[in-house]
Parts: sequence; structure tokens; C-alpha cells
Amino acid sequence: MIKDYTNFILKSTNKHGVHSPFVFNLITECFNKKTNKNLWQLFKKTKQQLLDNKNYIQVTDFGSGSKIFTSKNRQISKIAKIAGISNKKARILIKVIAYFKPKNILEVGTSLGLGTSSIKIGYPNSTITTLEGCPKTASVAKNLFLSNNFKNTTIIIGSFEKTLPKITENNHFDCIYFDGNHTKEATLAYFKECLPTIKNDSFWIFDDIYWNSNMKEAWSEIKKNATVTVTIDLFHFGIVFFRKEQAKEHFKIRV
Repeated sequence: MIKDYTNFILKSTNKHGVHSPFVFNLITECFNKKTNKNLWQLFKKTKQQLLDNKNYIQVTDFGSGSKIFTSKNRQISKIAKIAGISNKKARILIKVIAYFKPKNILEVGTSLGLGTSSIKIGYPNSTITTLEGCPKTASVAKNLFLSNNFKNTTIIIGSFEKTLPKITENNHFDCIYFDGNHTKEATLAYFKECLPTIKNDSFWIFDDIYWNSNMKEAWSEIKKNATVTVTIDLFHFGIVFFRKEQAKEHFKIRV
């Protein structure tokens, strides 16, 4: 990961190396802006609720597994601290959602709900459908949403192989946030499954694109897809756009 980040820094750029007006505006008006203080305080308050929760849950993991936890019996506070969305990622996610204001959002991988909370905080008027495989973590997330009055947020429990085809059928999403199974095979399968849901202004966010060699390969395949026009590699996230008026370009942006 250190080697990947070093290579990323060497190859990445900022607003001065970008000629696309769309991407230039995204950098200057979103990435380079400070996170709204009120929104950030709300996120920290929400996260603290999980950090204060010392209860244990039995986790069902359908994905690539944890690099940290060796037991399925995990303390909620430790999941939030170690495996939950980092403050750096939360800031980026809040800013991106606040900038684009996507109305209809799909999240693949709820976990404890911190990523979902970042999205809802970024744009409270959004309608979020979030998929989670583990009933116990989904229950924690549901309570988190209720206690913070995050309305129009629906959790669907079950393996993504079963729930994703149902939710994508005859549906369109302004934004999809992929934070589930971190394997190449699964990521590319979810990518293809969701393609019929895109609109011209849809954008997708992929978490942990440098998680392992499989995820790096998956990200490379996604960039090559004919429907994809612009991609932005932030190291922490990969963002994909399908705007037909844009020339196909790939950017590495430091944030």
C-alpha cells in the first residue's frame, strides 16, 4: 500500500494539470473546498455513537474477509474504529455528494452505516437504498439511521448476488457507492449488473481500489469499459462518470 501510494503521488496532479472544464471545476469547487463545518460536526457525532458502543456482534462476511479481525465475534466500537470509513474518506464522500446532490443513491455494502451516514449528511434530500449481507451489522446501521433521523434510507439484507439484481431491475441511480466485496470477480460482476441503471449524469464511487492486486486489476478493467468516459483516481476512491459529451480521459488527482 505504501508503494502504491508513492507511485500515485508521483503520477497524480492537481488543478494545474487538468484541461477538462468538468474535472477542473470538480477539483476547485469540490475537492479543494473545506468540508462544511456543520456537516463535519454531524458526522463526528454520528461516528462517536458507534465508537461508544461496546457491544459485540457476530459478523457474517460474504466478501474478501478482514485484514484485521480474526474472529467473527467483533466489538462494534472496534469495527467502527478499524474497519469503518476513515475521517479522510468521509470528508471526501461528504464533499462529493454535497457537490453533485444525487437524488437516488444505491450503496453496495452498508456495514455499520458510516458510509451511508456520510452520504446522507452530504445531501439530506437523497433517497438511499443500501445493501448489506450481515443481519447483525445491518441492525446496528438501522439503529444509527433512526437515532439520527436519517430519513428515506432503506437497508436490504442478503447476499449481493441475490439482492443486487432485484434492486437494479427497471431502476436508475444518480450515484452508486461500491463498498462491499473487495475481490476482482465480485467488483466486476456488480459493475456489469449495475450498468443498465446509469443515466448520462450518473457517477459511481468505488472504495479501496488499491486494496489488493485484485482490486487494482478490477479498477483497470472498469476504466477500459466502453460506457465509461471519465475516471478520477483519488487513491482513496475511484470515481467513474458516463457523460457522453466528455472525451474518454483518466485522471489521478491529489486531495
